[in-house]
Amino acid sequence: MPELPEVETVRRGLAKAMEGRRINQVVVRRTDLRRPLPENFSEALTGRTITQLVRRAKYLLIHLDDGTVVLAHLGMSGRMVIEQGTDAEVPARKHEHIAFAVGNGTVIRFSDPRRFGLMDLSTEEGLSTHPLLASIGPEPLGDDFNGAMLAARLKGRKTPIKSALLDQRIVAGLGNIYVCEGLFMAGVSPRRSAHTIGPARAERLVLETKQVLRDAIEAGGSTLRDHVTATGEMGYFQHNFKVYGREGEPCPTCKKPVKRIVQAGRSTFFCASCQR
Repeated sequence: MPELPEVETVRRGLAKAMEGRRINQVVVRRTDLRRPLPENFSEALTGRTITQLVRRAKYLLIHLDDGTVVLAHLGMSGRMVIEQGTDAEVPARKHEHIAFAVGNGTVIRFSDPRRFGLMDLSTEEGLSTHPLLASIGPEPLGDDFNGAMLAARLKGRKTPIKSALLDQRIVAGLGNIYVCEGLFMAGVSPRRSAHTIGPARAERLVLETKQVLRDAIEAGGSTLRDHVTATGEMGYFQHNFKVYGREGEPCPTCKKPVKRIVQAGRSTFFCASCQR
């Protein structure tokens, strides 16, 4: 599933093509995504101007000039790709569900083979209470995500720190890849109980996680299977992984083999020597 850096990379590309543009046409080919598409989806968007495109956790939020907001999630295999000079009425690829014609010959095409992605409508006033966003924690790249805040939220939690960081109620947008990488950079074992993370260790974990995310965004995210940028290019951060997906390979610090364990049904990669 695309994680925060991949979604942010897509957002940046889409913002350049969509902000300030009028939505001339919305072609809906399939409505049964992870959540049923609102019945008035095309009508609500057609003729409106896109004022801003932002990200909240792993969601893209497309703000329109009448206060309507489109919430979009790419799911596991979703893509939103920009094309020039094509006909929105004609699908460009298999499993294409929605196409947006936004003027100047630009078409934004949403495809999703597995249909775990979604699009929904909200208002700017209703975003904070929308069921998809209401319980999400602070953004990991924002000032609200700091050592003191993280230590406070982990206090009393007996789950492994890896699982705690994947809890979207604690911090938004973190996924398996970047939690593994952040824990390695901070020297924290993924098996350590969350309640043992004091302020100093929490501060280091926050700083290293933020740096990993920034580096990944600059590299266009990580393309392991489905992720491409809004222009159809692959991300390159997978070439910089320190531990993720590197079971049995030498740790970049101590040269001992990287280990893999399963936590809550997900693979965790770490160095048992460097991470405590």
